[in-house]
Amino acid sequence: MNYDVVIVGGGPAGLSAALALGRARKRVLVCDAGPRRNAAAVHIHNFVTRDGTPPEEFRQIGRQQLATYPNVEVRDTGVTSIGGSRGAFEVALASGTITARRILLCTGMIDEMVPLPGFRELWGHAIVQCPYCHGWEARDQRWGYLAFPHVTSHLLKFAQHLRGWTRDVTVFTQGVVDAGEVHAANIPNVRIEVAPVTRLVPGAVELATGTSVPIDLLFSHPPQYQVPLVTSLGLALDDGMVKVEPMSRETSVPGIFAAGDLTTRAQGAMFAAAAGTQAATAINLELTIEQPL
Repeated sequence: MNYDVVIVGGGPAGLSAALALGRARKRVLVCDAGPRRNAAAVHIHNFVTRDGTPPEEFRQIGRQQLATYPNVEVRDTGVTSIGGSRGAFEVALASGTITARRILLCTGMIDEMVPLPGFRELWGHAIVQCPYCHGWEARDQRWGYLAFPHVTSHLLKFAQHLRGWTRDVTVFTQGVVDAGEVHAANIPNVRIEVAPVTRLVPGAVELATGTSVPIDLLFSHPPQYQVPLVTSLGLALDDGMVKVEPMSRETSVPGIFAAGDLTTRAQGAMFAAAAGTQAATAINLELTIEQPL
């Protein structure tokens, strides 16, 4: 089977790209193996007209709207490998191999569940990443920020950011940033805990000193990794994120594009959907120039 575009991933980026390409009369296949990247999340926020929508409902509506376009196909299947080159990619699925003129990766990222007792169990509801997604519902409560070594550059700025929702913020530095630097910043309404965190439990962060710090909502940015398919393609990365050309969203491999969380630390459904549409318009232009109606 020959397609104009194969989209890998059926979240906001992939669905938005498929919609734009479908309306542009391109033959599109969306491969969505699941599970969704934000599987622990129960609502989407900051997406106008969809604020508070459960992610599964969002995806269902997206698929229903794509069904209007007979040139768009959605399959619940994974992509095991991608070979070939621009204009003639070979895409291996569980059911066989197909070809595509262009590839759009919308695979999201893998969040590492760090080996800290309680982290995995609380992830996605009591431990979250984004105050824009979860802050309103927990406004004026006791917030915390759990630091990891890769976030030292924006730790202080993020702590200041949280003060827009609450006056009760505790930063657990975990030794990844000099405590003196944090204290010197003298951020109002932000307390500093330098002792190592030993366990996370509902409503509290337990420290090596034996202290239990009451926390209603804990923010954290654990390490993230690309899915194996993306890693296998040898794409250029920037701090772990897939590098793309700003306007077209094309990667370092000609003909392979990327949109959504795998390309940026600014991660969210609205951002991903916009990037998917942006990539789709660039891909459509290329394909139409090559082969107009």
